[in-house]
Amino acid sequence: MEGFVEWFISQGGILDRTTMALQDIPNQGRGAIALKDLPEDHTLFSIPRILTLSTRTCDLPRLIGEETWKRSQLNKGWSGVILCMMWEESRGDNSKWSAYLRELPTTFDTPSFWSEDDLKELQGCALVDKLGKQEAENDYTAKIIPLLQARADLFDQSLLTTTYSLHNYHVMGSRLLSRSFQVEKWEGGDGDEGNTSAVMEAEKDESLIVAEPHSDGMVVDSNGETNHPEEDEDEENSDEEDDEDSSDVAMVPMADMLNARYESENAKLFHEATYLKMVTTKAIKAGEQIYNTYGDLPNSDLLRRYGHVDLVEIPDSNGMMGDPGDVVEVPADLISSVVGTDPEQLKERIEWWLDEGGDDVFVLDRSAPVPDVLVSFSKLLLLSEDDWGKAQSKGKPPKPKLDDVRTISLISEALRKRLGHYPTSLEDDEGLLKESGNCSLNLKNALVVRVGEKRILKAAIEHLSRVKLTLKSLEGPEGGSSGMKRKRVSNEGKQARKERR
Repeated sequence: MEGFVEWFISQGGILDRTTMALQDIPNQGRGAIALKDLPEDHTLFSIPRILTLSTRTCDLPRLIGEETWKRSQLNKGWSGVILCMMWEESRGDNSKWSAYLRELPTTFDTPSFWSEDDLKELQGCALVDKLGKQEAENDYTAKIIPLLQARADLFDQSLLTTTYSLHNYHVMGSRLLSRSFQVEKWEGGDGDEGNTSAVMEAEKDESLIVAEPHSDGMVVDSNGETNHPEEDEDEENSDEEDDEDSSDVAMVPMADMLNARYESENAKLFHEATYLKMVTTKAIKAGEQIYNTYGDLPNSDLLRRYGHVDLVEIPDSNGMMGDPGDVVEVPADLISSVVGTDPEQLKERIEWWLDEGGDDVFVLDRSAPVPDVLVSFSKLLLLSEDDWGKAQSKGKPPKPKLDDVRTISLISEALRKRLGHYPTSLEDDEGLLKESGNCSLNLKNALVVRVGEKRILKAAIEHLSRVKLTLKSLEGPEGGSSGMKRKRVSNEGKQARKERR
């Protein structure tokens, strides 16, 4: 790591070696450790914007030409920045990022690199459908290969099966997925972060320096806090990536050396006119690890993006270990499949729900065993034709109240069916997890993800069962609530007494 640190400083990076050191950390790879007690709001290191690696700072887009770059669709998604990374790697020591690229990982524990047998351990988990590996390969074939072949003057043809191979495309994409940041163009500058004179000129303008971080959390603007790209894009080339400005996606040397852990963040990266600064957000004791967390993600996303899972104590769980941020997804079509009605009869309702902005996937977590949108959608499917017509005319879905047994039974059945998507039971997985000392890392990580999701489903089913029992206990002999029955009897008694008078 010493060579990387020397390179970082030689390229204009600022690092106080008396406060922080990079080192190998058991089960976490490389990370940063505080060498002495650090106060809140202490700058750990600063990275010149021109040292970030993106389509703005790399010369390749300019050499290819803006028109060709856009015609090749390299301005959309991550294909362009991946190609820039491969090109810079091909240049060896002629690239100013060579020392940095040599330090980046070449192997990954993410499911995109798992064997087919290991992937079977994730059966039932929604993350399998989010890997995006095939989409990435389609982009490589459609966007990258034609340009590699057309511009032999830029791309060494002897490297087509190595540096420019599909495998290396996946490697670079995984580096981006796990380590990149969203670095927007600085407002007030000319936008050329690769232009040294422009950077030096910007340094003279004190008005561009931000004293306070932006308060919008993971959403970043050019005058505020920087963090990792949005957590819901799938892989190298997801639909969400097409919506973002791909030139904002950047590799940020030194900043990407910090690890992440659930609710352990003690440092954040902030924008300034010409530098990005990693600043402590709370006091850190000597010997403690410095974390820059990318949002408190569920283990399914941590595994998909970074190849690891979190095991921390879950609040109010009697010492249960897992990820408090775990979620499980329930597709809307799973709910409709258990209604017991001809799917064609429900099609109009489902399309109306989606047209009104309703979700087609419902997310359950520990804080909300049964989300309101799931309840509302389920009640919509069960409406009588008359009530369905009224809902349409009002433009409002049913209120999300768990106040009838039919809705509760429908959701319960759907969640049990969702639980059946996993080939093993929760009890089996918890037993395997206790004995996971001899398991492979992939199997252990898959077990952790499966157990977390199944616990949420089990908790939701148990919650619904309790609500159902409560409702049934209130039902009177005629099917109404006992409270309503008592009120009706009481009123009849009053009328009888009046008649006797």
